[in-house]
Amino acid sequence: MNPTLTFIFILILFSLSSAAQTDFRVMSYNVENLFDTEKSPDKNDSEFQPEGKRFWNKGRYYHKLQQIAKVISAAGEWDTPALVALCEVENDSVLTHLLKRTPLRKQDYRYCITTGKDERGINSALLYQRDKFRYIYHCEHQIPFSNPEKKSRNILHVTGRIITQDSLDVFVCHFPSRYGGEKESEQARIDATKHLRHLTDSLHKERETCLILIMGDFNDIPQDKSLSFLVNPEPALFNLFYHAKGSHKYRDTWSQLDQIIVNSTLHQHLKENSPHVFMPSFLLTKDKTWRGKRPLRTYHGYKYEKGFSDHLPIMADFRFHVDQ
Repeated sequence: MNPTLTFIFILILFSLSSAAQTDFRVMSYNVENLFDTEKSPDKNDSEFQPEGKRFWNKGRYYHKLQQIAKVISAAGEWDTPALVALCEVENDSVLTHLLKRTPLRKQDYRYCITTGKDERGINSALLYQRDKFRYIYHCEHQIPFSNPEKKSRNILHVTGRIITQDSLDVFVCHFPSRYGGEKESEQARIDATKHLRHLTDSLHKERETCLILIMGDFNDIPQDKSLSFLVNPEPALFNLFYHAKGSHKYRDTWSQLDQIIVNSTLHQHLKENSPHVFMPSFLLTKDKTWRGKRPLRTYHGYKYEKGFSDHLPIMADFRFHVDQ
């Protein structure tokens, strides 16, 4: 065969192969106190008001929005992530401003957000790109705590269709904090993971094959008791960050509080070496107290640092093959 024709034939085969698969990046990020400047009458958000302890004014608020948009844009490299789970966002207004008044306005994101009973008014949300995730339905699940007086953020559940025409069920979680002590607060996180496990088991029973993606801040590390209730039983769930070094630093210790967890069907599409903590240099600063580096925050204590968050984002890449 003519060498030129051979070369053209190889190019065509490569093009067809490339067209038969598509990459799908997801990201989870606790953005730490993304409040607007308006007072919510039924929530304890006075700290983040212009007259509050942090002097949270419109200038600082819009700077924070630009910072979060910068992280999401940088995380996408050539393209922003298809899905972005966000923890600690206050309301719809915050998300509307994030998606309309920052460079993210060019990315055509839409969002879903919870309206839970957190006393400070923070919620969980999912940003999704409509050309990669065709929205079908969403709801939120209140956690049945052992202590009936316990209040926390609801679990966000969003169902959409991906390019293979399979449905993908996404759960965004921000489980109860360790406030009051790790052991003293542990039962609340166990309650939360048990309920999440009940929700995923229901999906497995409902559909013979399903794709399940769980993202968020669990306020526990993968080896803790609460997360063992989630990943150990059958059908299997896989924590992609089980061996990660940490996305959050407390004093001198990095901990992996943020997780991306998938079921076995979705795990088959995971790209090799893809799960990682996103830590470009601009997200970090010198830790003058505990040495090394730490996340560059909006506030360090009450000192305004003009940064991002006390958490680092985490990401995972999947590859789906599309029938021609």
